Amino acid sequence: MHLTSFTDYGLRMLMRIASAPGQPFSTAELAEEFGLSRNHLTKIVQQLARGGIVETRRGSGGGAILGKPAEEIRLGDVVRLLEQGQALVECFGPDRGACTIEGCCRLKARLRRAESRFLDDLNQSTLADIALPAREAA
Repeated sequence: MHLTSFTDYGLRMLMRIASAPGQPFSTAELAEEFGLSRNHLTKIVQQLARGGIVETRRGSGGGAILGKPAEEIRLGDVVRLLEQGQALVECFGPDRGACTIEGCCRLKARLRRAESRFLDDLNQSTLADIALPAREAA
């Protein structure tokens, strides 16, 4: 399995946000901390908010916080949310790609099973299991 950078960065952000429950993190703050594009992180936060993983607060002191306890956020569910629209292989896509062996391929079902098992395995862990250590207040 290859996860997109979108998912990779989303998981990193969640690990950081989970380290300080209730503390809002701005995309600017997270972008600086991880050396990533603020615009890219904004898109990730929006997707996570649509999925109920984070909540966003506007204004001074605003930012992203977890939408539910880290113990209730399953990693496979996060990956599934962030990888929406990203097909493992071309024939899994909405238009099924340009595969010439569609209909007689014996690989597709195995890949679907492997993908499902991968996500099921990730769902054995929660965000609480991978949260970054809490930082001391400055």
